Amino acid sequence: MRIRQAVPADAPYIAEVNVESWRSTYKGIVPDQYLNGMSLEKRERQWRLIIENPDSIVLVAELEGGRIIGYISGGRERSGKSPFEGELYAIYLLKDCQRKGVGKKLVKELIREMRNQHITNMLVWVIEENPSKCFYELIGGKPFFKEKLIISGKELQEVGYGWPSLDLVLV
Repeated sequence: MRIRQAVPADAPYIAEVNVESWRSTYKGIVPDQYLNGMSLEKRERQWRLIIENPDSIVLVAELEGGRIIGYISGGRERSGKSPFEGELYAIYLLKDCQRKGVGKKLVKELIREMRNQHITNMLVWVIEENPSKCFYELIGGKPFFKEKLIISGKELQEVGYGWPSLDLVLV
């Protein structure tokens, strides 16, 4: 398995991981209407634009043979309301590839890229009911914020985990 920069041709595979991961992770949390309505084609277009944006960092985890099993994206904090400079926007792995150290490897490479952009700290927003939120706690994230999020009419809570220094990320 290797971690590398995403290229536009990866967009369909990232979209596939994105949709499959959302459907497995958020079943029973996010309304089925939303999960069932997720479109591979729409996600592919979105990911192509994100990959082509020079301000975004998008990395993929791929197996020998080229199968993409996960991805991470990040960059500068998006809201402008946070004291954090950087943000881990998304990290998803196919269900059968979770809990094998791939997530930590992706985060480690994202941090390397953030340092290249002179980002010194970061946060990540996580749906509070996400069973994988413990991952952020295990790598040293501390809850700093809570915000309301509405998906398909359902009110959810998001927790903003932060690292005041990238040196505090335990990967």
